[in-house]
Amino acid sequence: MPEKKRTASGHIGGEIMIHNPIFKGFNPDPCICRKGDDYYIAVSTFEWMPGIPVYHSKDMKNWELYTHVLTDDEEVDLKKLPSAKGIWAPCLTYCEQEDLFYVVYGVMNSMNARYFDVDNYVITAKDIRGPWSKPVYLHSAGFDASMFHDDDGRKWVVSLEWETREGYEKPGAICMIEYSPEKQEVIGYPKRIWNGGTDRGCIEAPHLTKRNGYYYIMCAEGGTGYNHCVTMGRSKNVWGPYEGDPMNPIVTSVPGISYERQDPDHLKPKYYNPDSVLQKSGHASYVETSLGEVYLVHLCARPFAPELRCTLGRETAIQKMKWTEDGWLRMYDDDNLAKEYVEESGLPEYPVPQIPSFDDFDGEELGNWYYAPRIMPQRFADVKARPGYVRIRGQESRTSLNKVSILARKLTSVYARVTTKMEFKPETHQHSAGLIMYYDNMNYINLRKYYSQTLGQSALSIIHLENGTKTELLNTRIPVEDVPIYLRLNIEGRKSWFEWSYDGEQFVKIGGPFDTTKFSDEYCKYGEFTGTFVGLTCADRVLHKHYADFDFFEYVADEEKGMPR
Repeated sequence: MPEKKRTASGHIGGEIMIHNPIFKGFNPDPCICRKGDDYYIAVSTFEWMPGIPVYHSKDMKNWELYTHVLTDDEEVDLKKLPSAKGIWAPCLTYCEQEDLFYVVYGVMNSMNARYFDVDNYVITAKDIRGPWSKPVYLHSAGFDASMFHDDDGRKWVVSLEWETREGYEKPGAICMIEYSPEKQEVIGYPKRIWNGGTDRGCIEAPHLTKRNGYYYIMCAEGGTGYNHCVTMGRSKNVWGPYEGDPMNPIVTSVPGISYERQDPDHLKPKYYNPDSVLQKSGHASYVETSLGEVYLVHLCARPFAPELRCTLGRETAIQKMKWTEDGWLRMYDDDNLAKEYVEESGLPEYPVPQIPSFDDFDGEELGNWYYAPRIMPQRFADVKARPGYVRIRGQESRTSLNKVSILARKLTSVYARVTTKMEFKPETHQHSAGLIMYYDNMNYINLRKYYSQTLGQSALSIIHLENGTKTELLNTRIPVEDVPIYLRLNIEGRKSWFEWSYDGEQFVKIGGPFDTTKFSDEYCKYGEFTGTFVGLTCADRVLHKHYADFDFFEYVADEEKGMPR
């Protein structure tokens, strides 16, 4: 039986509260929707497959990783895309008139010279679990595209139109275009409709809704860094003009006025707010419950301080909101600072299964919490070949942008222990398998077993890749027998280190500590926007068929501990 998930709650003054973030680890760009009594949130996945996780809840506080939207890695081909490209900012909506789910997503192909070459698509499904329709191309005018279903049956697509021209304000403005579901194409060219509700600049992530005769546009501004925020505007006409909320921003991590309108940089560390646990709060969408409550989900981050490095990437938080008498959306306490603790919904409690900390691979299918860079995990990971084990077939090196065998799960705390038991007999120095902590193809640490020609037998050693510079730590090389072996990764705040064992009881440290903070979008030079993964890996750089068997994968994380300061 699956483990039951605890409510993500804490106690404040005797009152039970939701404890943010609700989705810890790499879960950025949340988009929420409702169908009846069911609530769904979709998040970004960038180069990782399966793409677009969907979380489900009936009470707005207990959430389950329910399904994934993109599971065909041939139809959505991410191979050879650089790190942090791929699937950006999905928009999940439910059209009641059609009884149909819509997902709009972008495939970011390149950010070279700040052109942001993106292709936007829309897919549909009757059931949130699919099957999903074939992707329909929308446009490439800009990223963070979303779709609004108007009450007259028309459909509108809003996105950021990225600005590259000299003499024009960067990074751009929000544009809109009509979509024809009958013709399955957009009509005409996008037109700009809004420049934002603040002077923070870097406007993005638009969502349109309609309420009491007003069209509301919700956007992120300030860049997806420390000046990030949520803003709103409204208009009686879908094409505008839109008036900004006089209290903008409505949600942020750094209150106050700042002028960064012509600065396209997104990180802006000078706006770090030491009084807030949740940083980078922005990129939001909202939903109204069956009880009339209003909740807004947004991305956030929890950095190491003072390093200001977010090893866990951007996460998802939730805030309770309300509508004012004059028709503006406000946080429930009339403040605009993102809260770590939020009042629970009045919806009935609905517990859901949680991802197990111990996976013995005894099932018929691989758990849906596993991911791989650019390809589906099932391409190389097999739980049926040897019952009770996952067999991982080796492919290219871990630096590759093509076919890499890394079976990983998201790191959700910087206090964690990862353990596995592996059977692997390398036959050449190009065979290796083991345990990995991975940010991207240019940043990882890998405790691997391989064939050492120097020793004339199998050995353990650590490979460290830091911003593309590879170091084979030869001082960690030790001979090992070709018998089952236990490998362990310990993450204790700023320090991470490996251990190994023959019996699973007495572990021996191998190598020195690594700086956990370096696994972050702030430190890594070749990728950004994602987060750290931990997992199992195998490489066969000769024939792509040699394999390693893993008996279990244990991930024990203390998610109640905050980030070290």
